[in-house]
Amino acid sequence: MTQPEHPYMRVAERIRQRILDGVLREGEKLVPQRELAKQEGVSIATLGRALDQLQVEGYITTTRRRGTFVANAPAVAPSSYDRIARVQRTGSILAAGETMIVTSAELTRPPQYVAEIFDLSDGDQVLRRQWHTGKAQQRTGLFVTWYPAHFAASVPELLSMSRVTSPGLLLKIQHATGRRVTHGRDDMHGRDADAREANFLALRVGSPILAGAHRLWDDQGVIEYGEWCLPYRLTVGYEYTFEGVPSEI
Repeated sequence: MTQPEHPYMRVAERIRQRILDGVLREGEKLVPQRELAKQEGVSIATLGRALDQLQVEGYITTTRRRGTFVANAPAVAPSSYDRIARVQRTGSILAAGETMIVTSAELTRPPQYVAEIFDLSDGDQVLRRQWHTGKAQQRTGLFVTWYPAHFAASVPELLSMSRVTSPGLLLKIQHATGRRVTHGRDDMHGRDADAREANFLALRVGSPILAGAHRLWDDQGVIEYGEWCLPYRLTVGYEYTFEGVPSEI
């Protein structure tokens, strides 16, 4: 894994790993900041930035009176359907208390299977975004989403890694392009995590994960194609209704 560039990021990563490894447990109180800064060999200001980052990610909670604590881990994760329904309803794909970090946003030539999904010609580009979510000290998912390249002209935020605008991008796409998601499909399966997935989800390589893909489309074609994986120990579920089913069979 690439070493973070800034000192506060290196401190945040060390504390994050101690939380993920269980050295610092759920609900445990961290030592006072002055003492923790001394342990890490950094200034109070650098430690403060590291703790701010961990709080944004949901690994810790901080109050003036009580101090800093390791946050409690979630037991459930939103399904792909939950996230899509939520952004249509609230403008954000994130669950309550959940955070996201975008690690890449770029125009690129897609692999062949993605080109076929978007019905592209040789040499055409797509817009690819990679991001992961977390809640408390638990990482709740790793995602890659793909969009038609021309969407970037209407929604320039698609090429941004901002945590502020990213949760509502699907809604922005629909508003800017006039396209509306009318159909969707989820496919999922259990398998072992590869090295990239294990790194982002803070798991050992080969750990069991739930992996899946979704497609959202209208009569003009695919609006979003996404691939995702979730760590083990999380419960995923969603509600549904039956329409047009006769009351008597």
